[in-house]
Amino acid sequence: MKKAILLTLGVLLLSALFILLRLDERLRLAMLPPAKSQAVRFAVLGDSDSHAYHDELSFGRRPEARGGALRHRSWQWTEVLAHLRAEQLDPGPWGEWGTRYRRLSSLRDALGLDGRFPVKQDHRFNLAYSGSVCANLTEPPQNQTARLLALMQEAPERWQRGVVLIRIGTNDFGKLESLDALSRDPGDAPTVARIDACVQHIGRSVQTLRAAWPDLRIVLVGIFNNAEWEKFHARWQSAQAQANIHQGMARFDAGLKAIVQGDANMAFFDDQAWFAERWGSRRVSGVPDYRKVRFGRHFEVSNTGGDEPQHATLSDGHAGSAWNALWAQALVNLLNQRWGLGIPPLETDELVRFVDPDGRFGMQ
Repeated sequence: MKKAILLTLGVLLLSALFILLRLDERLRLAMLPPAKSQAVRFAVLGDSDSHAYHDELSFGRRPEARGGALRHRSWQWTEVLAHLRAEQLDPGPWGEWGTRYRRLSSLRDALGLDGRFPVKQDHRFNLAYSGSVCANLTEPPQNQTARLLALMQEAPERWQRGVVLIRIGTNDFGKLESLDALSRDPGDAPTVARIDACVQHIGRSVQTLRAAWPDLRIVLVGIFNNAEWEKFHARWQSAQAQANIHQGMARFDAGLKAIVQGDANMAFFDDQAWFAERWGSRRVSGVPDYRKVRFGRHFEVSNTGGDEPQHATLSDGHAGSAWNALWAQALVNLLNQRWGLGIPPLETDELVRFVDPDGRFGMQ
C-alpha cells in the first residue's frame, strides 16, 4: 500500500512538472536553427490586426475564421514580411508560445519561467493577439510590453537597434457602439475616455521600452476608421455623421503623433491616409464611393467582403491578403525612409506571386 501511494504521488509530481515545464521556451529554442545574424529584430504589440492567420491553436477549430476554406492561402501582413523579408527583419521563430491557463501563467511567472499569456501559434516576437485591448499592453497577465522586454533581455545586443510596432485600439473604441456614439457627438464622454486611456497605455508602453532600450525604433500605427468597413457602408450616410466620426478618430491619432513628435527613433503610420490613398473614401454626403485597387497587372481588389482575394476584407471582417500585402509594402517603405534600413522594397509583382503562386486566382 505504501509503495502504491508513493508511486501515485510520484506520477502526480511528474505530471505537474510536465504541465509546468513543457511549454518552457528555452527548451524549444535550443532545438531551433540560429536566426539570421544580420536581420533587424522586429516585434509587434497589438490585436487581431497583427495576429497570424495560420495560427491553428486560435483558428483551427473555427472554419469560418481568417479566410474560411481559403485560410491556408490567406495572409496577415506579419506573415507576408516573415516569408519575404526574413533576411532583413527577424520576427522570431514560428512556434507555439505561451500558456492557455491564466493561473498557470502566474505560477510560471513566479518561478521565473515563461508565463506568456495567452497561448498562440505565431512568430515569437509577435505578441499581438485577437481580442486585445490597449490595457493589455501594460497590465497583467497579458502585459505585452513586459513580455517583450523579457524576450529582449535574452539577446540584448540584437535589440539595440531593433524595431517594435504597436498597432491597437479597435477593440477599445473602433466598433459599432463607439462609432455610433461618435457619429452623434465627437466628444461623447465614454468614447473619449476610452480613446484617452488607450493613448495613455501606448505612451506607458513606449516609455517602458525606451527606459530599457533608448535607441529602440518604434512605429505607432494610427487607428483605422471602421466606418470605411464594407459591413458598415449602409450606416452614417450624412456629412455631419462622417465629420463627427473623423473628428473623434483624430483625437487618437493626435495623441500618437504627440508621442512620436521630435523623436528620431519613432515613426507614425497613418492608417486612414494609407487606405484613402488606395481605395478612397465616402463622398462628402457620407455615401460610399470607393474605387478598385489594381494588384498586379490586371487583378483588381474592391472594398467589399469575402474570402476570395478580390475582396479587400475577409468574410470575418479582417484584412484580406491583398490588403495585408500592400500594407506590408508600405511599412517597408516607411522603415527605409525613416531609418535607412536598406530593406529591399516589396514590389507588387513579388507580392502577387506570393499571394497567388499557382495562378489559381488569375492575378498573374
